[in-house]
Amino acid sequence: MRKIVLASTSTLSGEEYLAYLGPAIRELFAGIPEIVFIPYARPGGISHDEYTARAAEAFGEWGIAVKGLHTFPDPEVAIRHAKGYFTGGGNTFLLVKQLHNLKLMDLLAAEVEGGKPYLGTSAGSNIGGVNMQTTNDMPIVLPPSFQTMNLVPFNLNPHYLDPIPGLNHMGETRETRIREFHTQQNIPVVGLREGSWIAVEGTEIALRGPHSARIFKAGHEPYELAAGGNLSLI
Repeated sequence: MRKIVLASTSTLSGEEYLAYLGPAIRELFAGIPEIVFIPYARPGGISHDEYTARAAEAFGEWGIAVKGLHTFPDPEVAIRHAKGYFTGGGNTFLLVKQLHNLKLMDLLAAEVEGGKPYLGTSAGSNIGGVNMQTTNDMPIVLPPSFQTMNLVPFNLNPHYLDPIPGLNHMGETRETRIREFHTQQNIPVVGLREGSWIAVEGTEIALRGPHSARIFKAGHEPYELAAGGNLSLI
């Protein structure tokens, strides 16, 4: 049975790294002593070692060991043998490029579809969608493909922000950018607010956390899906 958590962010303001996801993480990786961490998104340009250390410190609180994928001599073998996965946030273009270059995107998807638990935050959640084309990130590299794992039948826009009333900002809002996307593609998009996540168990896909999500579908007005809502039906 598929077991997946796709979170909008790794860290809420004023909290420790992954703290708000603690209960979901413990449930997701119950009985698993070690997972593989995929550090390729490199937030702020930090090294793979530094990023892995951050993840290892957090997971250590739950008695789960973490090993960075970059430390294995053969990443493909590491993905096949791992018991579970965590892909952190950062730059989605960089993450997707590396996974495709190493020929790991389809392999990782197959392992997760086969029942191995997967946690993604931000960029790591983006790659759970159909493609990465609703990311907020700068295109600092060119991936060979925008295709991602297609674990859920929609795209994500993590860190989704609503327009701020009274702000004299003339630039595009997130909603504007997603409407632009829908002039070219028909894939639904879930605007995932900070503190919320998507939980997949088998064929069930649900919105978890304290906030509603903004749902965008080509040719339709956006609408709100309440926390706890069924994302299988959008």
